[in-house]
Parts: sequence; structure tokens; C-alpha cells
Amino acid sequence: MSTYKSTERGDERILASDIFEGERTRGARAQLGTWREEARDIPVFRQCDVLVVGGGPSGTAAAVAAARVGADVVLLERYNHLGGLSTGGLVIWIDRMTDWEGRHVIRGFAEELLDRLPRDAVAGPARREWGSRDPGRAAHWSQRTAAYHGVVTWSPTVDPERLKLASQDMVVGEKVHLVFHCWAASPLLEGGAVRGAIFESKAGRQALRAKVVVDATGDGDLFARAGASFESNVEKDDIHHCMNTAWLFGGVDMERWIEFKAGLPDEFAAFMARGRETLRLFERPFVSWRNDVALFMGPRQSGFSPLDPDDQTEVEIRSHQLMAGHLDFYRAHAPGFENAFLMLSAPQLGVRHARRLVGVRKITRAQWPTGAVFDDEIGITPAVSPKFPNISIPYGALVPETLDGLIACGRHIACDPNSHGFMREIPQCWITGQAAGVAAALAARDGVEPRSVNTGVLQSILVKQGAHLRPDAQTVAEPQNTISAPAV
Repeated sequence: MSTYKSTERGDERILASDIFEGERTRGARAQLGTWREEARDIPVFRQCDVLVVGGGPSGTAAAVAAARVGADVVLLERYNHLGGLSTGGLVIWIDRMTDWEGRHVIRGFAEELLDRLPRDAVAGPARREWGSRDPGRAAHWSQRTAAYHGVVTWSPTVDPERLKLASQDMVVGEKVHLVFHCWAASPLLEGGAVRGAIFESKAGRQALRAKVVVDATGDGDLFARAGASFESNVEKDDIHHCMNTAWLFGGVDMERWIEFKAGLPDEFAAFMARGRETLRLFERPFVSWRNDVALFMGPRQSGFSPLDPDDQTEVEIRSHQLMAGHLDFYRAHAPGFENAFLMLSAPQLGVRHARRLVGVRKITRAQWPTGAVFDDEIGITPAVSPKFPNISIPYGALVPETLDGLIACGRHIACDPNSHGFMREIPQCWITGQAAGVAAALAARDGVEPRSVNTGVLQSILVKQGAHLRPDAQTVAEPQNTISAPAV
């Protein structure tokens, strides 16, 4: 059985969403003892300055940014494409990159990547509408994932195949050594510092040596296995701890659906109630980059661990069954879905949270109302509500409290559960990935640990790469501008 609760949009979260709490159908695994693995020598696949593990949004940004500083970069990815959840996970609705005043604050790699997409691969409001509080325009875009709290935002939907290709073109164009179909198994540790990784592929077990490693796995696999401290507590009223498999339906008419949803609220409420009664785990569609394609994020299921293969498998099986059930129900009852067909289920499981680094610094809920700017700021993110100012992202949130040789980026950086609700989003991953790549290249070039990178130089290069920083966050490029001090 599964029960659901609805979380409301407000000052703490941007969306109203349903969370489905499910019981496991698989029993606990028996304790079957251990097997001692025989020691052996394994071949070294390659040596490099910077090894980026994970080709999702943050890892792709890190690889490109590091290469542009002059580093010899290897990017290791377990799938056959780049982009992670933004492509393979079908998270094709890219969250807000403008603040509540309409300023474009998430820029740099994010802006360049989206600008590379063909016009027919992106759907969203024109630049002149960003920040608009016109009730008519806000009502229009609120049905199209691009207006919140009565403000039009730059939060487009994109074609995932075009995003894969654009990401790959940027990586290959910077002469990054890209390696698909490889899964990093464990870090290489020398003197307590990370100096590469052991990975598995069809060629067997191999090692990859590096001066600096960027952990862009999303779940902190490398820093956790290297012994770095991490947190795993969650905010139960937020979907950030849920898992799902997204899917696409083709052959739809989303304009007709929106007319029904927005124009007939009582009928829509009855439709949703009937869907929950029929399927129990029931979801509404989102728009995509085309009117004839609907995006379903898939029922967000809680109570499962993204670090347990049995739990992952259960979510996948249930989601695929629900995809077929949704098709039957929507074809029978939803305006605009009469001719819908199964188009694609996401090849990547939608994981939002597993571990969060314990870093030198940390983004917290207490920071939201203050507007405080970190002196090692590497980017800013729009707050979840106009009630709060923009939020400063410190470089120290990417650096382990004690572990050397590694920088983290993406959804597992140092933050509390509330802040993780937005720091896990695609644009924020592009921010932290770009900063991690530049910092890793500087550390490798200067022969220092990531915690000793000159933050003034880091900020200067980020600005040259198009990132948006506030003037009062940028420090003078002096050697003492590092983050070796205790956490603040």
C-alpha cells in the first residue's frame, strides 16, 4: 500500500507536490557473510591534472571550466551521454535562473550551454518578460513552469537530446578526454589525500591517477568512500528525499490540457481525485519544449534509499507500471490526451538526495533572510520566495572539512536539508560545477590542495568565464585568500 500527502507552495518550496509514501514489497536481504577479494595489480588507464567523476550538469561544467584554465582533464561517465538528470533523467524543466527582480543571475556555463541550443529546442518566456508581475503574463507562464509567486522567471523546458549533444560538443571542443561506460568504484588514496579513482568497465578494473579529483557523482560516492564526513538527514515535507522515474508521452495537445486545468478547476480537481482513486500513485503532466510532448516527473516515492539497489529497482519497476497505467487513464479521461502514446521512460532514476558533504562552509536556512555575502562566493542562487534576497554560494561548501585532493560539486555540496531543496536543482549544479572545475585546475597548476586555492584568483577566472558574482564578494587576489580557516 501507498499513501500520499501534498506539500504546498510557499516561502519554503517553489512547487506544490504530492509525496507518495510506499511500503517495500521486497523482503530484507539475508546476511550471507563476506567474500575476501584477492589483492592484485591493476593497469593505470591514464594520468591527468583533473579527474571529474560524473558527467551530469555539475561534472560537465567542471570538465569544461577546468580545461579552459589549461588543465589536462578526464571526464568519467557511466552512461552513454552527458547531462545526467537534466537529460537522462528527463528533468527537462530547468529551474529559475533569474531572481525575483528578473535579473539573470545564474550565468556562465549555464548561459553558454542553453544559448547553444536551437531555438526549437527551448520553450520559455522571452527575455523582455523576465521579472514581469503582469497578472495575465504570470498566469500564462505559471501553467508552463515559468512563473511563481506572480513573477515570470527564466526557467525554460528543453529538448533533452539537444542538451546531450550541446554538452558533449562543449566537452569535446575543450579537448577533455571523455570516457563513457565507466563506473568509478573507489578513490585512490595516497597519504590520506585523493589522487585518482579505480573504475570498472567492459575492459575490467583499471586505475586513473590525477592531481585533483572532482566528485560529481551526485551522491558523494567518492568522498564518502574516501572517509570524508557527510550528512544524510532530510526535510520530510519536501520532495528532495523522494525518488521517481520520469517519462514522456507523445501525441498530446498540451494547450487543450492547460485550458482544461486552468479553465475548469472543479473538473480538474475531480479528475485528479479519480486518478488517485484508480492508480493511487497519480501525477499531473508538465509542459515540455513541444506542445505535443508531455512530461510526467513520475510519482515521487519516499521511504526508499538511493544507495540500495533493491530500493532503486523497486522504484523503477513501480514507475514503469505506473507509466502504462497513466497512459490508459489519461487517454480515457484527459482532454488533449486522446491520442497519447508511450514515448520514453527516463534511462536514469530520478534521485534527489543521498549524502551531503560536511564542508569548510555550509549553506543554511538561517542564511536565507540575511542577504549575507560570503567572501569566497562562487555564485548566487535565487531564493525560493520574493520574501528572501538572493543567496550566496561559498567555495567552502565544495571543499571537505578535512579530506584533501578532492572537490565536490552538484547536489551533494555542504548545505542543510532546507537549502538542499534548491541547491540540488540543475542551474545550481552548473554553478558549483563550474567553480569546482576552475578551482581544481588552479590547485593542480599551483601544486596546492583545493582548500588552499587562492579564492581571489578563482573568483576572477569565474567572472572571465561569464559567471555572475556580486562585487562585494570578490576579494583581492592575495595568496592568503584561502579557506583553510575553520568552518563558519
